[in-house]
Amino acid sequence: MSNLPIAPATQTLPTKLTLMALSRCPIFPDIFTPFMITSDDDIKLIEDCVADGGILGIVMQKNDVEEPEVSDLYEVGTSARIVKKITLPDGGLNVFLSTQKRFRIRKTLKKKNPMTVLVEYLDDEEDDAFVVKALTRTLISEMKEISENNPLFSEEMRQTMVEIDQPGKIADFITSILNLDKKEQQRILEMTNVRQRMETVLVFIKKEQELLRMQKKIQTELNEKVAKNQREYFLREELKSIKEELGEGSGSKPSDYDKFKKKIDNFHFEGEIKETVENELEKLELMEPNSSEYFVTRNFLETVIALPWETPAPEDYSLEKARKTLDKYHYGLEDVKKRIIEYLAVRKLKMDTKGSIILLVGPPGVGKTSVGRSIAESMNKSFFRFSVGGMRDEAEIKGHRRTYVGAMPGKIIQGLKITKTKSPVFMIDEIDKMGESYQGDPASALLEVLDPEQNVSFRDNYLDLPFDLSNINFILTANSLDTIPSPLRDRVEIIQMAGYVDEEKYQIAKKYLVPKSLIKNGLGKGQVRYNKKELMNIANSYAREAGVRNLERNLDKIHRKYVTELIENDLPRDTQKTITIDDIKKYLGNPIFTPEEDQKVADRSGTAIGLAWTSMGGDTLMMEAMSFPGKEGLKLTGQLGDVMKESASIAMSWIRAYVIKNKIKPLSYFQKNTIHLHIPEGATPKDGPSAGITMAVTLLSLFLNKRIKKHLAMTGELSLTGNVLPIGGLKEKTVAAKRNNIKTIIIPKQNIRDLDDIPEQVKKGIDFKPVSRLEEVIAIAF
Repeated sequence: MSNLPIAPATQTLPTKLTLMALSRCPIFPDIFTPFMITSDDDIKLIEDCVADGGILGIVMQKNDVEEPEVSDLYEVGTSARIVKKITLPDGGLNVFLSTQKRFRIRKTLKKKNPMTVLVEYLDDEEDDAFVVKALTRTLISEMKEISENNPLFSEEMRQTMVEIDQPGKIADFITSILNLDKKEQQRILEMTNVRQRMETVLVFIKKEQELLRMQKKIQTELNEKVAKNQREYFLREELKSIKEELGEGSGSKPSDYDKFKKKIDNFHFEGEIKETVENELEKLELMEPNSSEYFVTRNFLETVIALPWETPAPEDYSLEKARKTLDKYHYGLEDVKKRIIEYLAVRKLKMDTKGSIILLVGPPGVGKTSVGRSIAESMNKSFFRFSVGGMRDEAEIKGHRRTYVGAMPGKIIQGLKITKTKSPVFMIDEIDKMGESYQGDPASALLEVLDPEQNVSFRDNYLDLPFDLSNINFILTANSLDTIPSPLRDRVEIIQMAGYVDEEKYQIAKKYLVPKSLIKNGLGKGQVRYNKKELMNIANSYAREAGVRNLERNLDKIHRKYVTELIENDLPRDTQKTITIDDIKKYLGNPIFTPEEDQKVADRSGTAIGLAWTSMGGDTLMMEAMSFPGKEGLKLTGQLGDVMKESASIAMSWIRAYVIKNKIKPLSYFQKNTIHLHIPEGATPKDGPSAGITMAVTLLSLFLNKRIKKHLAMTGELSLTGNVLPIGGLKEKTVAAKRNNIKTIIIPKQNIRDLDDIPEQVKKGIDFKPVSRLEEVIAIAF
């Protein structure tokens, strides 16, 4: 039975009321409504009220409590007259109430059993009649729109709403039939100002209209989708029938579900992996093959079954074979080879299949990638290489989530799919050149991949399943350690690969590069011959970098031009040739590096020769200094980096104190003169601390007006107190010094240990002078 308004009763309302608590929602005045009473206490309360005149108060509870007291109720409620009661067969009561008027509890006479109170009745407060009339029309109009779109509104309700003549009652009636929160209904019940009550109800009507519009839109879209799916279903059924008539039924071809299930059952998955894969398999079976979700699930399952989930077999390799493989593909690099053999020996002794992480650091072209391939071949393992140079998106490492269109796994999972083994050799190139952007930090993503404590349960974003990466042997490469984050450096074992000296380059060219280039350009073995002099000339004059990449390019260039001559002159294709110095100049052009450039001589005061390491290998640096009247200070030119500028400032401070102390120059000299220090080849950026002692000697040579010893070069970092600190790249610097006809090299005393790494043929004819103080450097230089 609906809650319908009724005509008000003329009976005088008592100020003393027995209360009945409601828990669901409040009841508004002038409503006729049924109640079902089942509680023994409430049945007794109704019986007593009927005997006492049939009037009671109805108030909503603040909180749901089983035996409420007056303090648990709101202050405002509605009085009601019991019109009729019907006793039900189960002992309950069906009571019909006619609500009458709002009241406010003023005094509690009895807290409970039954709750009895004194009340004050509340009248509606009239406002601007014109505004209230306009609001009444608006309420009826807006509710008419709702009732037309809501089948739950009966015709009786619509008619009743039109017949109500009092604005306050209209607001109460609408509130009682709207689907509002009980606290909002109680708030409206407590409003005695009619205009305020109607405006509040109007806001709720607008919300209800918006909800209905959204509901209608969703219903329309759902109906369209259902209709489309039904149409597609019928069309597919018709197509299936047609194919069966033509004898092209799919009975002979196994479904995707059957193929995936068969392969997945063979893996014997457990736990989370089993649960996830089986759920995806069930989804695949229920999906339509033409839906986009079907292909997303299918691609996921294809990735899962393509991965090597089985435990890897025990490793079986020979140290002798490993040594032969390394010697076969690499000349020199004895320290690197020893370290790799030691690493393989430990694995063989422990019978350990767990992976490891090696970082090969060195200039371009020294063979870092090929060393990685040789390690994989030595261990009889699959090899997978990818570069992270310039990578800015961590999804390249950890994959994209499947919610994205075109999502795919990261490089690690892709590599495992390709190698089809759980313990391959992974080479990650250029880790010093990773970037960082709003898409994440790939270097941080690599930390999880490379950490032995974390990678046993690595989670790719695409798979979102734990996968054990601990059996992978990771080999990383970099040109420099400076830009590699320190947490990443902590997880790896670093092996330095220095550049090759001239003799090593000659041997590499003779044994590896020349035969490889001949085959590459279609020439026979030994068809083009080189003497040592010619190969050394190419290495020194055209390819003076630390590695051998440019040397190989120049050999390719010579062979291409020779092949062109054979074809253009119709010479026999097996014509042999021995390359001479003139042929090299003819094929490669004028030398890039000339002996004249190498012969840097400190032949006047204010000059000195330093040694530097570059990506091209070692090099000599000529430093020049002069002074002229002007503002006090040190002027630096030659495109120096910040570290080198600091070294110059330290050198100037120490030499200035030394010169003044030893009365070589007075303080006024420095106050009235500008000192200018320059390093030629200004277009080439220069940086590093190892030129500190060279700058100091250059400045002292200027102040003494005295040349340094002939055929002398030096390298070492200078501290402010005059200590000479160790440097790197001594091998390459020594090669550059030998090329420059240097007879004596001043080195830091702590670098004596590095002399053992320099080949004897390079050290021959050079006198190394270890020093620990700048005073020792001055004594040797002058």
